[in-house]
Amino acid sequence: MPKRHPPDDPREWLNRAKQSRPGQGKTEGCLLGGSLFRRAASSGKAIKALLIKVNVNFPYVHDLAELLTLVEKSGQAVPERIKHAAKLSRFAVFTRYPGIGPAIKEKEYRETLEIATRVVKWAENIVSPKRRK
Repeated sequence: MPKRHPPDDPREWLNRAKQSRPGQGKTEGCLLGGSLFRRAASSGKAIKALLIKVNVNFPYVHDLAELLTLVEKSGQAVPERIKHAAKLSRFAVFTRYPGIGPAIKEKEYRETLEIATRVVKWAENIVSPKRRK
């Protein structure tokens, strides 16, 4: 169990981001939409952790492009590979309910895992950089 921190501590938001991220296990028989929703949530929490670190107030939204724009406005560079997280915003709603959006394809499922993992690691490296020996 990770160490708990106050809600205004970016490390607590990273804890939540990591807890929201679904595993990389088999997808056979799974509803992929729920996993995509959790990946979008994980990425959003990681970006919000970074915003707390750079002292930027943020809205409680699921629009990752909007959150990344706030990061850039703070002066923190956002690599192009991280900007791909904006694609995950659409999974914040339609994947949670049946019949709203198209079926999720396996390829899309795998791509979102890669993007979400990248976003969480990127934010973590800024919020809690590891010391090099």
